[in-house]
Amino acid sequence: MYKYILGSASPRRKELLGNMGLDFEIVVSDCDEAVTKTEPHDIVKELSLLKASDVKSKILPNEEGVIIIAADTLVFLGNERLGKPKDKEDAKAMLRRLSGNSHSVITGVTIMKSQGNVWESVTFSEETKVLFAKLDENEIDTYVNTGEPMDKAGSYAIQGIGAKFVTGIDGDYSNVVGLPVPALYKELRKRGWI
Repeated sequence: MYKYILGSASPRRKELLGNMGLDFEIVVSDCDEAVTKTEPHDIVKELSLLKASDVKSKILPNEEGVIIIAADTLVFLGNERLGKPKDKEDAKAMLRRLSGNSHSVITGVTIMKSQGNVWESVTFSEETKVLFAKLDENEIDTYVNTGEPMDKAGSYAIQGIGAKFVTGIDGDYSNVVGLPVPALYKELRKRGWI
């Protein structure tokens, strides 16, 4: 009935969307991710909308029943965005700041549906609070030397080795991994798009 398109090459998002039982194809967004917003929820929503719009520009015009799903997940300590570390020292500094503290993982999701050349869309965000264990310098050094933190926002991967440092989650685990599956499913169902 619908043709689903995931606007991401992330293996984690592919797995999570696949867990919903949807057949989908991937069209990677390569848009400029410059944002104008400053509040965490607004930033992730703007990024997901940019990605969805870029994917929309890459598909055939007037194609019926296309549903684009695009997302962006960021880590915030307070209102400060913790991106991917520049180098090992930056990763260690981020982990020191997360150590013993709670932080937010926020994902923005945009869903766009085509009806010929008319598009309907919804954008929302989901926040999950994550509590990190108190880490000592040896734990931080050992973890950073695995290489895992180097391409992860906030310098850790909850679905990898970094899981051993997560002592609490308030919210959706799949959101921390990169796609809030229950919220996405609810939005698709509410609109009859699934």
